[in-house]
Amino acid sequence: MHCPFCGNEETKVIDSRLAGEGRQVRRRRECVACDERFSTFESAELVMPRIVKRDDTRQPFDESKLRSGIVRALEKRPVSAEVIEQIIAKISHRLQSLGEREVAARTLGDMVMDELQQVDEVAYVRFASVYRSFQDVTEFQDEIRRLQEMTGGASREQMSLLPDERKKR
Repeated sequence: MHCPFCGNEETKVIDSRLAGEGRQVRRRRECVACDERFSTFESAELVMPRIVKRDDTRQPFDESKLRSGIVRALEKRPVSAEVIEQIIAKISHRLQSLGEREVAARTLGDMVMDELQQVDEVAYVRFASVYRSFQDVTEFQDEIRRLQEMTGGASREQMSLLPDERKKR
């Protein structure tokens, strides 16, 4: 490590400790030549896979795009920023753990839908409507029915989006 003050190549580490919630190592260094002290931060460089779009183009994974889509789906929903960050971290970790250089955009979309379904059913349907390009109301209804079948009906905390069939009789 070069000294930022005099440019000397030799420095010694005088203290190391974890930083950034354990994701970084902070090293306190001292230059052997000028005795100036400075800090460096070390973190693992994790390579994220490239995303293969439907039209077969490839783009680098962009966490800000992921965040934007999730935040848009959760707009005006009772979900904290902390939960959103946990979702993003979980999806990023899943992508890294695949060990692939390229991942289909559909795979990433499915991961987002899995997470949103567990957190907020309305956000799940919102995301699905864009992700699956719903063309009319019946596609929304079909997705809501499918969701209700998977979860055993609407949760107590959320109102049903479809009229109750029993009330019609």
